[in-house]
Order: sequence, then structure tokens, then C-alpha cells
Amino acid sequence: MSCWLCFAFAQVEAGKGLEMRKLVLSGFLASEEIYINQLEALLLPMKPLKATATTSQPVLTIQQIETIFYKIQDIYEIHKEFYDSLCPKVQQWDSQVTMGHLFQKLASQLGVYKAFVDNYKVALETAEKCSQSNNQFQKISEELKVKGPKDSKDSHTSVTMEGTSGRGRVTVTFLCLDLLKHTPVDHPDYPLLQDALRISQNFLSSINEDIDPRRTAVTTPKGETRQLVKDGFLVEVSESSRKLRHVFLFTDVLLCAKLKKTSAGKHQQYDCKWYIPLADLVFPSPEESEASPQVQPFPDHELEDMKMKISTLKSEIQKEKANKGQSRAIERLKKKMFENEFLLLLNSPTIPFRIHNRNGKSYLFLLSSDYERSEWREAIQKLQKKDLQAFVLSSVELQVLTGSCFKLRTVHNIPVTSNKDDDESPGLYGFLHVIVHSAKGFKQSANLYCTLEVDSFGYFVSKAKTRVFRDTAEPKWDEEFEIELEGSQSLRILCYEKCYDKSKVNKDNNEIVDKIMGKGQIQLDPQTVETKNWHTDVIEMNGIKVEFSMKFTSRDMSLKRTPSKKQTGVFGVKISVVTKRERSKVPYIVRQCVEEVEKRGIEEVGIYRISGVATDIQALKAVFDANNKDILLMLSDMDINAIAGTLKLYFRELPEPLLTDRLYPAFMEGIGERPAARRGSAPASRPPD
Repeated sequence: MSCWLCFAFAQVEAGKGLEMRKLVLSGFLASEEIYINQLEALLLPMKPLKATATTSQPVLTIQQIETIFYKIQDIYEIHKEFYDSLCPKVQQWDSQVTMGHLFQKLASQLGVYKAFVDNYKVALETAEKCSQSNNQFQKISEELKVKGPKDSKDSHTSVTMEGTSGRGRVTVTFLCLDLLKHTPVDHPDYPLLQDALRISQNFLSSINEDIDPRRTAVTTPKGETRQLVKDGFLVEVSESSRKLRHVFLFTDVLLCAKLKKTSAGKHQQYDCKWYIPLADLVFPSPEESEASPQVQPFPDHELEDMKMKISTLKSEIQKEKANKGQSRAIERLKKKMFENEFLLLLNSPTIPFRIHNRNGKSYLFLLSSDYERSEWREAIQKLQKKDLQAFVLSSVELQVLTGSCFKLRTVHNIPVTSNKDDDESPGLYGFLHVIVHSAKGFKQSANLYCTLEVDSFGYFVSKAKTRVFRDTAEPKWDEEFEIELEGSQSLRILCYEKCYDKSKVNKDNNEIVDKIMGKGQIQLDPQTVETKNWHTDVIEMNGIKVEFSMKFTSRDMSLKRTPSKKQTGVFGVKISVVTKRERSKVPYIVRQCVEEVEKRGIEEVGIYRISGVATDIQALKAVFDANNKDILLMLSDMDINAIAGTLKLYFRELPEPLLTDRLYPAFMEGIGERPAARRGSAPASRPPD
């Protein structure tokens, strides 16, 4: 009898919970209606303001309008779609109806608030300045009214930007909590709401971390607040050798530090190598730069050897884990992998980033990515626009500032894969096919081109470059590239203006300095990329929009070798067949491509790494397969990266790999052997400096 009563009581409680779900949702719909009306009221003057912006008497400029109303249209559309989908479900109530998927979608779209919040302060300042200097806009601002909810006594209320600033990004979290309280665990909505709650909490946490000044600030002895703006690991050239440093950019000072070596169990601290007040920091122009200190570059083949060792060690670790091997063996392999990854990270960067203290010394960093160099330069220059004063830190002040770095840092680990958690995404392995279509948004005609970067082994490298499109504000490249991915998670696109002025030469690498017009980055989501069809997208960068398409071929698919049905060509045909036909020991295609690369490609940065245009490579492939008489003429006119790409394609399409299947185990065993230390190079076990 008591069991029956318990069951009946549970049923009554469940029924009450489901009724409470309806009440919670009804209240939320009413508040959501107010929020949508507020956004509508803010958007109401946007169209007429835009219309007048192109006339002779604009109320506001296009730039001012885009700053003030930044992302409000996107936020409105997100909430309107959510409201329109949820409203009929609440009005035609069914206790078993699911709506958790709507909250999942809303939570997943909250990222738009990050951009809104980042711009929010600037938007308010711009609106305030415009109101003070423009009577028309002030009148529009004062007349903004929003409709009240249907059942409200107040038909209209005033609306401001402050009123719509952040409510939407926290509502999902609290609502999901309320709904979960009144949703039975066995209800189909329960796991969906849990997931929506997790997504919104993670987002809110990241927003709070970004805007919490206590996390990113240190107080100076004078009581002023000094905030950390940016930090990261950079390779510094010091005493003619490479050193890995942790660089911290504060609101008024750049500090270069290294992690102190401490005994086990002791708290880690940074040691300051040098600092420059931003008021004294200058970037030397290319022609003003001194020649770089001589640093012995690592040969490309040694860097490739490191990568092969890292890949081999990674495979061995995975095998040990699969076979539930001893933790000591796994740790030993991880240590070896870290040593090789650290050396690769230290010795692969080649792009110079020089800064100078106007009162003395210059410092040189080497970076792997022009994107990264641009980010550091822009962050410093943005801070230098403020009224900064020169200063000298006392030993106590420097100690306090350096001591705060460990607590304030946002980058905690050296960016190598061995530092990643096991559950982190391993990235994509295979080939990413990218077509760079066109670009718009340039204010005037220029000589324009794009480069593509992807992350690999913990750092970004340039992988492809379009042709220069001359004297245009709307370049249309329509060029396809095949980019090899090695655990990559992101694609970067940089748009440059080509500089043909030979007086502007960077003495660090003897290259003419081109101007970055815009840069952007996208995540390589496997679900989006891993399809047979092309996925077209647009990336926005500093007002410039670049249209591109991409698709991905996994390594398993790309390594499938299909012999050619035509034995008259050279691609997909055994080397023995080709050499016998040509009566030579080395195929003609190999000899000609190598000769051309040695003739005019030796000085090229990234030869055999930078992708050539896919259509050029296919054209060369067709010419070699047909044994066309114009091969030599075509090679001399062709971009050198396309020739290198043709040679790589030839080896990739061989019916049997160059390192034959039979001998593959012996090759891998040889790669695993530790080579004799190079003269002047650091041993693999050298700890980070």
C-alpha cells in the first residue's frame, strides 16, 4: 500500500513539475517579447540613417552607424527565430513536447555576444559623441520608444543601448536551470536542456573572464591599474642563439621573461629578461633595421626529420595506450616527443619581428606566422595611441610586476601537442582543398594577393599564395590550392597589398615588405569540412570580405594509390616502367622539375611546402603525361611552387611509395634511431631556456 502511495505522490509531483515548466516558459516568452521589441526599436532608425549616409547631408557616416549598431541585427534575428519557434509550443501546450533543441541552438549562437560585448564600450562612446555633436541624432535617440508586452498597461517605454547590452547572454543559463528543476530526469528534454546549460555556462564563464579586471590586472605601487592585454611564447634571438621566451604585453609596458628552473614541489616563477615602457618602444622601418645577428638556420631536412620522429612517437604512444602499456613507458615516450616538439618550435620560425627601445637596445624575435607578427604589432600600436608616459621601474616594482605574470598569464603551456589533454581534438590529417574566389571592401585600387596559413605541430605556417591581382579594388583570383594538414584545427587567410618599391627592403631577410590589408581565422570543423561537396564561405577581415570554398580529403583516402590505366603517361605508372621506356635511371619529370627548382627556387621561402595553384599543377601533369614538346618552355614560365607541387603529386600518385612497402619498417626503425649530435646544435634533451 505504501509503495502505491509513493508512486501516486511521485506522479502528482511530476504533474506539478510539468505545469511549472509551462509557467516558467510563459514568463520567459513575455520577457523575450520585451527584449525583441527593444531590439526592434533600436534597429528602427538604422535603415533611414544608412540611407542618408550616402547623401550630401548624412546624419552619421557608414562607419559610425556600423559601430553603434554592431551585431544588433544578428542578435535580433537569433531571438526572433527562437521566440517564433517556442511561442506555438507554449500556446498549444503538451507536457511531452520537446523544446530543448531550441535552447541548444540558442545557446550555440551566443558567440555573437562576444563580438557585441567587445565592441559595446566603443559603441556607447560613439553614440554619445554623435549625440553631443549632432542634433538630428540626439533627437532620434531621445524619441526611441519600445512597445510593451501585449498584456502590459504601459503601451510604450523608452529604450537605450544599456538596456539591451547583455541580458540575452545570461537568460539562457538561468532559464535552463529553472526548466531542469521542473523537468523529470526521464523526460526527452532533460539531456537537451543539460547540454544547452553547459554551452551557455561555458560561454558566460569566458565572457566573465574577459571582462573581469581582477584576473588581468596588477596594481602599481602608485595605486594605478596595469592590465595584461596579451601574452604568448615567442622565440628570441639572444647572443646569436634562439631562446624561447614568454612575452607579456601590459597597458603601458612590454615585458620579456623566462620561466625559472625550480625544484619539484616549489611554486614556479618568471625571471624578467628585459622590459620596455610602451612610450619608449618603436618599430624600426625596414630600411632602418640593422642586419640580424647571425643565427645558424636549421636545414629543412632536419626539421622534416623532427616531424617524422614526432609522428612515430605519437603512434607508439597510441599503441601503448591501446595495449594498456605501463605508464612509465608512456611517460618516457611523451618526454621524447616533447623534446623533439620543443626543438621544432624553437628552430622552425624564420619571420623577423624587431622592436627597439628608443633609449637603447633592439630586440629580435623570430615568428612562424605573419598573422602572429601583425597581431603583436597591432596590439602594441593600439595601446600607444593613449597618452603614455616613459618611466623606469625600481627593482621592487619590477619584482612585483614579474611576480604577477604567473598568476595573470592566459597562455599556460608551450604550444606543443604533447601538452594537450587526451580528450582534446587531434585535428585533421589529410588534404584541404581551398579555392580563393574573390575579395571586396577595398577603398582604392591596389596590387592584391592572399596567403593561407594552417596550424601544424603547435605553430602556424604559410601554405599557399595567390597570384598578385594588379590595380583593382575587387580582385577575382578563383585559384585552387591543395594544402596538407598535419593535425590542423584552423585556417587563416591574410590579404596583402604588394609593394614593388625596392627601397623598402627588410634587411632581416632581404624581402620587400608587403602591407597586410586584412586577416581572419576560421576553425576547421570536421563536420563542416569532411564532405564530398565544396563548402563556400566568406571571411570578414577589417572591412574586407574574402569569398572562398573548401573541401577535405582524409589521409586514409589520399594515401590510396590507384595505378593509372594508361601506361603511356608517367603519373600513376611504376618508376621501373617509365625509366625503361625513357632509357634512363631517373624519370624525365623528376630531372626537369628538380633542375628548375634548383635554378630559380632555392631562395624561395617554403619551397616544397607552399602549395602551387591546382590548375597549374594539373596543366603540367597533362603536359608530362602527353610528353608534349613544349614542356621546357612551359616550365620556364610556370610559378616555381606549381613545379614543386607537380613533383610532389608525381611521387604521391606512384602505384607503390618511393619508400617501398617492403622496406617501410626498416625506414621507420632508422628514423627512430637518435642521430649523432650536429656540430653547434643543441642535443635533443636540452631543457627549455
